[in-house]
Amino acid sequence: MIRVGHFSDLHYCEKNLEEADRCFAFAVDEAIRRGIDAAVISGDATDHALDVHSPAVVRLARQVLRLANHCPVLMLQGTFSHEPPGTLSIFPLLAGRHPIHVADRISHVALTAQGTWIEAARWKFDQLPAETRALFACVPTVNKAAVAAVIGAADAAVVQGQELASLLAGYAGIHRSARDALVPTIGVSHGTVTGCVTEHGVPMAGFDHEFTTGSLFSAHAQAFLLGHIHRHQTWEQDGRVVGYAGSIGRFHHGEAGDKGFVLWEVGASVTRFELVATPARRTVDLFFEGKPDLQRIQAAVQEQGLEGAHVRVRWVVADEDRHEVDREAIKRALGGAAGVQLEGRVVPVVRSRAAGISRCVGLADKVRAWARVTSTRPEPLLDCLGQLAVSDPVRLAAAMLAGPPAAKGADGGGTGCEEAPVASSGLAQDGAQMAGEAIELELF
Repeated sequence: MIRVGHFSDLHYCEKNLEEADRCFAFAVDEAIRRGIDAAVISGDATDHALDVHSPAVVRLARQVLRLANHCPVLMLQGTFSHEPPGTLSIFPLLAGRHPIHVADRISHVALTAQGTWIEAARWKFDQLPAETRALFACVPTVNKAAVAAVIGAADAAVVQGQELASLLAGYAGIHRSARDALVPTIGVSHGTVTGCVTEHGVPMAGFDHEFTTGSLFSAHAQAFLLGHIHRHQTWEQDGRVVGYAGSIGRFHHGEAGDKGFVLWEVGASVTRFELVATPARRTVDLFFEGKPDLQRIQAAVQEQGLEGAHVRVRWVVADEDRHEVDREAIKRALGGAAGVQLEGRVVPVVRSRAAGISRCVGLADKVRAWARVTSTRPEPLLDCLGQLAVSDPVRLAAAMLAGPPAAKGADGGGTGCEEAPVASSGLAQDGAQMAGEAIELELF
């Protein structure tokens, strides 16, 4: 039985430094306290390319050295955009009491009883090295660009998954032999398992992911330690377990579940594991359909205890209301939060254009063109425009202000033919508005 501390997705960089180092330092302390025999970092120790003199590199190296002073350490190559090739090369140079092995190619690595690492010359051992305490099958991130260059970009993702499945199945024979010899077998890789769930609750479906649970179990490793997905999750089959450690900290809003590292106890035919939670930061989201309500924000501060939390406020407003959002007032209301992120989405005003309206000769033709675009009956509008053309503006305005005309008397008299259409059913107002819109369409 070997006890392994499984850390993953540390994402050290200047932006994440406080969160990553606080959580990883706690994890290292706890792993040492619990007496791990080996440490595995399954990829993405850094978030992007970093200068060697940057504070993030120094503090990451300090924590890895603490692990190496306690037990042997294995570091796996992660996503190339996070860990450019060569990023991990400096870590074996750290002068710890125990060796640090960087797995940047597909290979078997044996941990001996003396605490040293032995790497296979090829992709696997033909037989177990002497005094092997645990056997690790390392499958770092595969360069999809190299696969695409050989078989074509359209089929690269699918073919890569098929080749990795064949590779993993190829480990089964020696892993069975190791089991018969009572040697624990452990797989370590970095990639996406079809059907896994992201930290934001999104299932990863499709045929272009690196692994399936079936391909991982086909390696017959007693435990398979994965990185890349930031949510802790596991699968089990016949006593063998495949699991993501998840990210060491909470680096984005909306991430569900605890963050931490996994403490594995792996024997030749038995596996136990435990997620040890780290003090990851707390994130809270406040959503508003419309302008943010300061009273609701203040109530949330009291009810949810947002002191020290990282709060994201999101809202959706129409374009004409965008200037009524008081960002500074929101920040003041959340003054006790450790961080405030404001995200507003503006719904733009959409204007329909009537094709060819500028080529119409008369206003009536323009109105008909506009009516076709907006699926509007043009006749009432044209009648109102006719009244506007022949009637006195003062009398029209007076008629609209006076309200509906008096009913006709017995003699058939009334207020005049020019006033009745204007005042009835508000057609004059509708006509004026439509005429204005028609003119606006012409100008735009």
